[in-house]
Amino acid sequence: MSARDEILGRIRAIPKAPPVEATVPAYNHRWEAPREEIIARFIQRLGDYHVTVLRARTEIEIRMVAERQLAARGIVSLIVPPDLPASWRPATPEAMDDTGLSFADLNAAQGAMTGSFLGIAETGTVVLDTGLGQGRRALTLLPDYHLCVVRESAVVGSVPEAIAALHPRVLHGAPVTFFSGPSATADIELDRVEGVHGPRTLDVILVA
Repeated sequence: MSARDEILGRIRAIPKAPPVEATVPAYNHRWEAPREEIIARFIQRLGDYHVTVLRARTEIEIRMVAERQLAARGIVSLIVPPDLPASWRPATPEAMDDTGLSFADLNAAQGAMTGSFLGIAETGTVVLDTGLGQGRRALTLLPDYHLCVVRESAVVGSVPEAIAALHPRVLHGAPVTFFSGPSATADIELDRVEGVHGPRTLDVILVA
């Protein structure tokens, strides 16, 4: 018997350890809390990311709130998706539809206004899936300012809830964008810089 065979024989003779049953830790798929608490957490998380949250009591108020905030931000060139609801569209500044504008045109615009798919209270995240009133991804990444409309009814408590809601859209190939506050990055010294990979400023109109 060679030394190799002897070593392998000894290895094979080692008793096998009994199988260990894997335990999957339980976690909450849904945040069970009153709606008021979920909305309050969403607003709090957005504030942590330096997002200004504006309230609209009805769909009709969205235009008025948007015009007031755009004026306060000094936005004079605004681009919107062609299917943005007409009742949301501000009269001033006059909005330009993104009907295949070049990246250079989008980058030159001061701001964009869109809708959203849902919000996540746990993380203060807004999710877009290029659905109705949301426009293409470039529209929300190239301008320096983004004014986003989020309905309270579309705010979920947790990330698993959001993933479950997005599942059908992903199966249909919809590009999905998650963002928590304006674009930001930091170097090794932890110096935070906003606006490197997307909007420098994000405002949210939360509609009751």
